Amino acid sequence: MTTLSFFAPCPRGLEHLLEAELKAINATYIKPTHGGVGFSGDLAVMYRANLHSRIASRILLRLGSSGYKKEDDVYNLVARMPWSSYFSTDHTIKVEVTAIKSPLKSLEFITLRIKDAVCDYFRDLMDVRPSVDTVNPDVRIYAFLTEFDATIYLDTSGDALFKRGWRYDKGRAPLRENLAAGLLMLSGWTPDQTLLDPMCGSGTIVIEAGLMAANIPAGWQRMFAFEKYRGFDKNLWDDVRNDVVIDKTPRALFASDISAHAVNDLESNLARAQLPFPIAFEQSNVLDVMPMSPSGILVTNPPYGERIDVTTSDETTVFFKQWADHLKANFAGWNAYLLTSDRDTPKYMRLAPSKKTPLYNGALDCRLFEFKMVAGSARKEKPAS
Repeated sequence: MTTLSFFAPCPRGLEHLLEAELKAINATYIKPTHGGVGFSGDLAVMYRANLHSRIASRILLRLGSSGYKKEDDVYNLVARMPWSSYFSTDHTIKVEVTAIKSPLKSLEFITLRIKDAVCDYFRDLMDVRPSVDTVNPDVRIYAFLTEFDATIYLDTSGDALFKRGWRYDKGRAPLRENLAAGLLMLSGWTPDQTLLDPMCGSGTIVIEAGLMAANIPAGWQRMFAFEKYRGFDKNLWDDVRNDVVIDKTPRALFASDISAHAVNDLESNLARAQLPFPIAFEQSNVLDVMPMSPSGILVTNPPYGERIDVTTSDETTVFFKQWADHLKANFAGWNAYLLTSDRDTPKYMRLAPSKKTPLYNGALDCRLFEFKMVAGSARKEKPAS
């Protein structure tokens, strides 16, 4: 099979996890960079990357690149590409442009010029042009502009890969599924360990854990853009899907939230996720949640406001101190992982994190704090003077 070149964007801070995923599916020439990983492979690798990656946001097929100085240079690059090899004028298209230090004055204008180049290609070839659909296109075309070079990609995924297909009920400020999977991987959790999310919201973390434990691919329930493209090999795609073996071993997965709405959302999402084993969940204040085993992994994305029953910054400080006391009193032997954009969270808890990992939740600069729970305070007391 022909070797193709790809780029897989992902949440910043998770590039090394995506690199490991790509190695596992036999991708080659793997090259991590800021915000994603480049790699090569044949059609089977592309199909597996879309189906299996829990970390990637998209799988982009690299069509070509060249230097440029002005808009016409980019137009000419795009107009030379064999678009009819991938899709027809019956497909709708959308163009998106990302730039770093580009000398071009308007990204909106270069986006329009790229769209014109694609449409002019088809008009010259068959006197018909594809239509534009900016909401739900069949084909997404991406351009990445640096100071000197333009690179053009064809999206093979369609909807972003963090849209697994099971989460319709999201709650407030939902955590993206690929970031949730990344938190689980960074925590070192394995399916034979007890897992708890005591502020679960709509259940993203615990459901991702269930999918991982059951060996259910991230994209098992959804469609992909490549299925609509010319050159789609249905027999190969069936072979890739048929390689999956579901693990039905029951797992110790637990979730809770103080909000009845959140718990209802979790229950609905669980039904759609179709895990082969149950996940235990309840409506409960995090300060009342007790450990289910002598040791385990706690992974959570603490919310603010009504879901922890606080409304002011002073109440937030008090809450986190109370929660830390609860953890120290009852969860010795557990490791706790908290994703938050508030760098002062350890100070509120009066705990010293054993590790802090920079991550981005969208554009939000966050930290994943690791706390190894032992009885008593993890903060060293100053000697009496």
